[in-house]
Amino acid sequence: MDINQATVNELEEVANLFNLYRMFYKQPSNIDGARAYIKERFQNNDSIIFLATNNGKPVGFTQLYPTFSSVSMKKVWILNDLYVAQEGRNQGVATHLLQKAKEFALETGAIRLELSTAFDNNKAQRLYEKFGFKRESQFYRYELPIA
Repeated sequence: MDINQATVNELEEVANLFNLYRMFYKQPSNIDGARAYIKERFQNNDSIIFLATNNGKPVGFTQLYPTFSSVSMKKVWILNDLYVAQEGRNQGVATHLLQKAKEFALETGAIRLELSTAFDNNKAQRLYEKFGFKRESQFYRYELPIA
C-alpha cells in the first residue's frame, strides 16, 4: 500500500473517492460536482489530500484543511474527510491515512489535528480513539447555518 500527497494528476481518482464519501453521508451521487470541487481545492491550494493506493488502484483518501489556533499561535489541521472504498476496508488503509496525516501535521509544525464524525459512525469513533484522538470535552461546538 502506498500513501502519497495527491496532485491534480490524480483528480479523477480522488474525485471518484470523494463522490463515494459524500454518498456515504447520504448525499446524492454527483461526480461532476465532486470533480469540480476537488479540482478547485488543487488549483487554490486550499487543502492537502493524501491518496492511498493498493497495487496502483485508489482505495482511500483523506483531506486536510489548514486553520490556526490564536491562543497557541500555531497551525491546526482539520481532518475533514477520510474515506476508504469497500475493496480497501479491513486492510489498515484508514490507519495508514491517519498516520500520514499525523506525520504531515508534525512536519508542518501544527499543534494538533482535529476531526468530526457522525454520532452514529461508531466504527470510525473506535478507530479515532484507538489512534489517540480524544473526544472534545472542554468546549461546545456551535454552527451558524448561512445557506
